[in-house]
Amino acid sequence: MVRPVIGIAAIALACVLAGAALAKGGHGGGHGGGHGGGHHGGGHRAGGHHGGGHGFGRAHVGGGHHGGARFAAGARRGGPNFGQIRNAAVRPAGFRNAFNAHAFRNGRLISNPAARAQMVAAAALVGWHGASNGWWQHPGGSYGWVGPLFWPFAYNDLYDYTIWGDGLGFWGYGYPDIYAGIFGPYGYDGLSGYLPQRPQGRRQARSVPLDQLCGSDRREIAGLPIDQIASAVQPTDAQGAGLDELGNASMQAAELIRASCPTQVAATAPGRLAAMQQRVEAMINAVNLVQPALEKFYGSLSDEQKLRFNALAEDQRRTSANNPNASLAQSCGAQSASLAWPGSEIEARVRPNDTQRAALAVLQDTSAKVNDALKAACQPNDVMTPPARMAAVRTRLGVMLDGVKSVRAALEDFYATLNDEQKAQFEAIGPRRTS
Repeated sequence: MVRPVIGIAAIALACVLAGAALAKGGHGGGHGGGHGGGHHGGGHRAGGHHGGGHGFGRAHVGGGHHGGARFAAGARRGGPNFGQIRNAAVRPAGFRNAFNAHAFRNGRLISNPAARAQMVAAAALVGWHGASNGWWQHPGGSYGWVGPLFWPFAYNDLYDYTIWGDGLGFWGYGYPDIYAGIFGPYGYDGLSGYLPQRPQGRRQARSVPLDQLCGSDRREIAGLPIDQIASAVQPTDAQGAGLDELGNASMQAAELIRASCPTQVAATAPGRLAAMQQRVEAMINAVNLVQPALEKFYGSLSDEQKLRFNALAEDQRRTSANNPNASLAQSCGAQSASLAWPGSEIEARVRPNDTQRAALAVLQDTSAKVNDALKAACQPNDVMTPPARMAAVRTRLGVMLDGVKSVRAALEDFYATLNDEQKAQFEAIGPRRTS
């Protein structure tokens, strides 16, 4: 099979497509230059009404919030065309160069869910040597794994749903990602595209995409759009102090998730699930930081202010019926037919004995139960308030963490029964799969 390759020119096309998504609206255009038009340098940079306890200040208008009416309606319905990116593999060097370009570090791109999906789709195919698109692809066109990294842009996905009610990113994650952790799509050679490059003489080679996906640029992880919230609710001085607390908690939470970015490649299935567990645990810790501050601030608001806060997400709900990605939250537990357990491949390659088959059966049974649990934990789209959506996020992550732990334990028991040759054969199954 000839593997198509796109270089910098095609990655530039991804920037154009992502930029088109912003021009059409989405959170980048519809809410004033990103969910946090200020949290990426617009409103926060202005100083703010009360100074700015969380380090960036607050601005009541925040860099173009009122432009939302011009962009919001209708434009979000289609979203960008993922086909140009998800149907092509990318050479690591070309992607590194393009990803480190200014356009990919642009906060307005990072703050737009559709644009992030474009970037993740391109990055996820850097080291893959299979068919034209990955079998572990999410329904919305994104991917749960990019090389050794699970859940790129994790914090952005959390606050997209909490504040804007946009579940495109968050609710796309579930059992298929655990499955992809077991049968990793990348061989070790493919993962080399994500490893830090060795120094060449006196010059250190440019860093890899994981640095950007994990938010090495502080502007990309600045957290909740405090300026937009302030613009909507017009807080009193006392409420403003609570909003500053929320902003501080948001920054700390984003740093927690950033710190969970892998520093090395996990080349085995147990190692991948361990990395996955660490990532989800970091996300839960982040939510545990933000949730009390959000509830405290929301509880201090009047009914009128709460209504205006809730209204930040109303436009997304109004257009959801015409959005092809809107049903993602309701179908987040759906399992693709391509994720059928590869029993015949395991039998042919691993050639397990009776003891190993018994351990494998436990692993398969555990995986099936986790799949069912995550399907049952899907959250409908009708949650109306930010605190309720954050509570739903916390519940979902808890179920996911329990599932990862259960599958990991069963996987380690099975893996321990294999000899070195069998382990190598098992690890080869994922990269050999096709769509």
